[in-house]
Amino acid sequence: MKLLCTTLLVLFSFTATFGQIYTGPIPRPNSGYGADGPHTIGEISFPNPYFPTENVVIYHPSDITTPVPTLFYSHAYGGSFPFTVQGLLDWTAKKGFAIVFVPYQTTGVSVRDRYENLLEGFRKAARDYPDIIDTTRVGFLGHSFGGGAIFATAYACFTENNWGTNGRMMHSSAPWYLFNISQAELNNFPSDTKLIVEIYNDDPVNDHRMAADAFVNIGIPDSEKDFITVFADSSSGYAYTAQHDLPMGYTNYDAMDYYAYYRLIDALADYTFNGSLAGKAVALGNGSTSQVAMPTGLTNLVVTDSPIVAYPESHFGFPCSAFANPREEYCNAVLSTAEVLVNDDHFLLYPNPTADILHISSDKPRSKVDLLNDQGLLVKTTNASRFSVSAFPAGLYFIKVTFDDGSVGTGKVVKE
Repeated sequence: MKLLCTTLLVLFSFTATFGQIYTGPIPRPNSGYGADGPHTIGEISFPNPYFPTENVVIYHPSDITTPVPTLFYSHAYGGSFPFTVQGLLDWTAKKGFAIVFVPYQTTGVSVRDRYENLLEGFRKAARDYPDIIDTTRVGFLGHSFGGGAIFATAYACFTENNWGTNGRMMHSSAPWYLFNISQAELNNFPSDTKLIVEIYNDDPVNDHRMAADAFVNIGIPDSEKDFITVFADSSSGYAYTAQHDLPMGYTNYDAMDYYAYYRLIDALADYTFNGSLAGKAVALGNGSTSQVAMPTGLTNLVVTDSPIVAYPESHFGFPCSAFANPREEYCNAVLSTAEVLVNDDHFLLYPNPTADILHISSDKPRSKVDLLNDQGLLVKTTNASRFSVSAFPAGLYFIKVTFDDGSVGTGKVVKE
């Protein structure tokens, strides 16, 4: 945590000097979900009840004179300055929504204190600015520490304050441990809430099991929630990362922010607040083409209602089974049915079944991957960690993985 905090402070200093810019060869969308909106950005700040040195800030469309749907943002640990996610804050206001940014202290306070800081900051914003904030149409967004915090803060606002009577939504990305919410409360979450849980494939920080636990155990129907994995790629020599830094904004942001983050939030809001079926197809499409398709140069998203964790806990800085996790007992509630043990090592095939992209993750170097049909005939050979099977007929296939040490593992995958 100390290293993460130090890194963030360096980034803050750099950002304060140079600001944020849009980077990369893939342009931002110019229409549809995720595109910038036409509204003028307004900004209001007021003293933070629990963090006197930092203000709560509301970004809103200043050209709209009636209350608007509002998103309440819970930032990552150490990200207590709005400019850490300035791209998101500006984009939200331009789209016609308000967004409330509540900073919480990084050090010297408990997790419970941080949660209370967020909750009371959100509530004060709603009480003091009813001409801007429509509490009947609300969403909670959070990343990392904030991605775990939104489950408790949203639950409190939904059940104690009756927020969201005309629409409730949540978007949790790369969540840290979930505090202040019991299993019974998670199970009995307001079922009309719309939810996206998003993880980043190359994220080494927060164990994906925490995200899977929250997704599986929350009392929201599968039709109203999706679990989404974002993958890194490159275009024209520019690296689009899928690390722990989405959404970006410290120094720059790029197409990954717009297509893998803003686009989904935009569509989820349209479905939640307006009942748009087009919005649902993009945000909660259960793997529909309109949901998973990314622009040329970026790997498509992977969407499921049955999360698969592709890495062992040792891969992450904050493993699920750590003593600090109040939900440690639920870490193994989500197990991959595609796991194959090979000489005390393993590899994973996911998603399984799949209609398009098949991913292979292994603990040791591999030299070759063979795909065979149900008659044992070789149909493809590769050493890639992901490849398309869309051209092959539906049915059962076998995977043969040859490792650099000469060992061989086999598995099965269903092509839909």
